[in-house]
Amino acid sequence: MKRWSMGIISIFITMLFSGSAFATGTIRIGGLFSVTGPAAFIGDPAKKTLEMLIKETNRKGGINGMKVEAVIYDTGGDPTKAVQLATRLIKDDNVNVIVGPSTTGESMAVIPLVEKAKIPMISSAAGGKIVDPVKQWVFKTAASDHIAVEKLLSYVQSKNQKRIALLTVSDGFGASGREQLKAYAAKQGFTVVADELFAPKDTDMTPQLTKIRSIKPDALICWALNPGMAIITRSVKQLDIKLPLYMSHGTATTKYIELAGEAADGVVHPAGKMAIYDSLPHSDPQAKLLKEYYVEYKKLYGEEATTFGGYAYDAFQLILSAVKKGNSTPEQIRNGIEQTKNLASVSGIFTMTPKDHNGLDLSSLVMVKIIKGKWTMLTK
Repeated sequence: MKRWSMGIISIFITMLFSGSAFATGTIRIGGLFSVTGPAAFIGDPAKKTLEMLIKETNRKGGINGMKVEAVIYDTGGDPTKAVQLATRLIKDDNVNVIVGPSTTGESMAVIPLVEKAKIPMISSAAGGKIVDPVKQWVFKTAASDHIAVEKLLSYVQSKNQKRIALLTVSDGFGASGREQLKAYAAKQGFTVVADELFAPKDTDMTPQLTKIRSIKPDALICWALNPGMAIITRSVKQLDIKLPLYMSHGTATTKYIELAGEAADGVVHPAGKMAIYDSLPHSDPQAKLLKEYYVEYKKLYGEEATTFGGYAYDAFQLILSAVKKGNSTPEQIRNGIEQTKNLASVSGIFTMTPKDHNGLDLSSLVMVKIIKGKWTMLTK
């Protein structure tokens, strides 16, 4: 009997200290990603990244011994569907925290729901209005569009290009970016000589571009996502418009280069460091983790890691950091995320405060130029 008891104790101790044993409790993460639809290039890599990180975390024994589970839904980029699925995550799946949605429109639609339910949400979208003004239960990991706008227009200003034309998409992302572009331009002495719009599903922006060409601005700034940005880029070349062409940080991906083809050469963007991770000095605090993320993601999925997948990587690191400090309830996780200081991740160095639920600054982005189909970091 004594020998049998000692055997049971031995097995229990082995399980306790092995990666397959978990302490009581589970951290349930809800995912809202546009895995299909126009914003799939944002949502699909984010979903894959979250699944990859959770699998690796559980292999190592979870967080403080607690297993991590994910309940992930495909929103298709539809705000109405995002609200329905967020409701399911909260009421039926009992998640502790939500990662996503992928787009600004979806995120804005879900905010009232998570605020009422008191469930922390970490959006993957860029629209500054998601967190400005600050909402108690809402955070986001993509650099806010006001950061991207300031980074971009500071560069444009350095080139003494003062008369600018704007061409933006009429969705949540474009509207927020347009608002920020016009506000910053007014403060810094730019003259907006054209302010043109196009719809998300438009496939011909020739009328807007022809009008802009006739005005002869110093530069053209476009704010949208693919495929719209790629269509504009090809059209600029076909119309032989000789203007410096600037794009939003939302298209700093290899997919944009694939869609735009040779016309993309010479285009300048603000971008996260993921785009040029292999050019960073070893001293950069993000260099090592960016390389590790890229290598692991490509090994697992056979495709390149992107800035967009990185938004889910950031969200998971924020959750991981909070839970490691003993926070496991939705309120505790929310408080832990808000107390994040100097957390190096894919999108930058995160420092959250009660007044800042994005936690990034201008250092999170670099200016890049496409040269012969490759991203090149600009130093001046």
